[in-house]
Amino acid sequence: MTWSHFAHDADLGLRGSGRSKAAAFEEIAMALTAAVTDPDSVAAKVTIGLHCHAPSDEILLVDWLNALIYEMDVRKMLFREFSVSITDDVLHAKVTGEPVNREKHHPAVEVKGATFTALTVDQTEERWVVQCVVDV
Repeated sequence: MTWSHFAHDADLGLRGSGRSKAAAFEEIAMALTAAVTDPDSVAAKVTIGLHCHAPSDEILLVDWLNALIYEMDVRKMLFREFSVSITDDVLHAKVTGEPVNREKHHPAVEVKGATFTALTVDQTEERWVVQCVVDV
C-alpha cells in the first residue's frame, strides 16, 4: 500500500493505492493527513466511526475525504490509522488519531475540501489506485 501527493496549480493532489479498493481509500486518507503534518507525529488515542454512501466509487471517494476533512475541522483532530470496509456503494470506517497540538504537529496547511478535479478510482489486475485534488 502506498500514498503520494501530486502538484496541481494552487491546490494539492492526493493519491492512494492498495491491493483492494478499501486499502486504496485508507492510503489516500493517509495522504490527506500527510498534507497537514507528518503522520508519524500523530498518536492513535481517539477512535471515531464514519459512514458514507454514494452512487459511484468516485463520489464515494470525494465523500470519504470530505467526511475526514469535516471531522478534522469540527473535532480539531488529525488521524493516523484508518480501517475501511466498502460494500457496494457504502463505506464504513474507523479512524484513530488525536487532537491537534500546534507545537507537536506543526500543521502545514488547512485542507478545505475534496474536489472532482483529477478524480479517479481505477482497478488494474493487482492494484486499486484512487486520486483527487483537495482545495488547500
